[in-house]
Amino acid sequence: MTASPAGVGTRHVRDIGAAVIGSGFIGTVHIEALRRIGVRVVGLVEATPELGAKRAAELGLPRAYAGLAEALADDAVQVVHVTSPNVLHHPQVREILAAGRHVICEKPLALTSAESAELVKLAAASGLVNAVNFNIRFYPLNQHVAGLVREGGLGDVRLVTGRYFQDWLLYDTDWNWRLERDQGGALRAVGDIGSHWLDLVTFLTDHRVEAVMADLTTFIPVRRKPAGPVRTFSTEQAADTVPVEIQTEDVATILLRLDGGARGSVAISQLSPGRKNSLAYQIDGSASAVAWESEQPEQLWIGHRDRPNELLLRNPALMNAGGRAAARLPGGHVEGFADTFGAVFGAIYADVLAGAPSRTPGYATFADGHEEMLVGDAVLESSRTGRWVDVARPG
Repeated sequence: MTASPAGVGTRHVRDIGAAVIGSGFIGTVHIEALRRIGVRVVGLVEATPELGAKRAAELGLPRAYAGLAEALADDAVQVVHVTSPNVLHHPQVREILAAGRHVICEKPLALTSAESAELVKLAAASGLVNAVNFNIRFYPLNQHVAGLVREGGLGDVRLVTGRYFQDWLLYDTDWNWRLERDQGGALRAVGDIGSHWLDLVTFLTDHRVEAVMADLTTFIPVRRKPAGPVRTFSTEQAADTVPVEIQTEDVATILLRLDGGARGSVAISQLSPGRKNSLAYQIDGSASAVAWESEQPEQLWIGHRDRPNELLLRNPALMNAGGRAAARLPGGHVEGFADTFGAVFGAIYADVLAGAPSRTPGYATFADGHEEMLVGDAVLESSRTGRWVDVARPG
């Protein structure tokens, strides 16, 4: 559950070289977080060599590779971060593992659960460190909650509720490659942001989703696609557009059955005006409850029946070992989204220094990424059939 020290034995993360695929919003966050924890970012892979050279210069990176093959031929590259469009995750991760490099992949791990299952097997056979960047686990208060639940601080987990709301696709002129099924996958809102919520509550409660009842809705069936490229979260408006029929969901509402008897529900939307990045959960136990919201990440509400409720402000001096390990700053000094990347990468790179995944890593592995693909399959089937669907876990 905790972030790990940056050095193991006589080696240090500064001895490790990483390459990053993609330099958009998330790729840039990866690069800056790696620099903060001391990892050498030795190069960048972009969609074209020309774009790579331009972005490497802008970001102060030593080089841009002509392609992934060139990066993997560089002995300085020991770890590769995959922040490319979803459709490229499976082939790129396969190539990285085959080249004997540790790999950190953005979610989703693949476009289908068959692809993600293959990557889990390949990673296990390789013995290499493998991770899916479910970074929201590593807000310090979320690490604190995970420890609190495992220590019995909430009693038995009974009900898990919440949401993940954004508004960046509110208008029919808003566009991103994630809207295209062949680029982003069959699930869009659920796959892009809902997977974060599902992974987080699974991690916090230590309970897996067993079955779902899901409703998926596309409120904007036709969007106007710009004739040229548009960067994620950009506010620019294209002059020339073409109408495109949308085949992925804008909004999802999902009922959940978790193992151990707990129940849950979540609403997911990319069309909620004013909500920029609002992930919220409440976990109700037999003794007490906790609630947290990502747009106010420094506050944890703790609910009680027979005594006053509490509001815990993130403070290493007041949190358990998991929360303290993930915190980078003293209380009162705000830590946010970008800081979680440093915390999760610290945990991952401790395993890279050790040469192999730890027995029970606190970060999300390929197995966790595959788990979210299986839940996604059940969500799709439930929405199609209008009934409860069990999460299929073969073998």
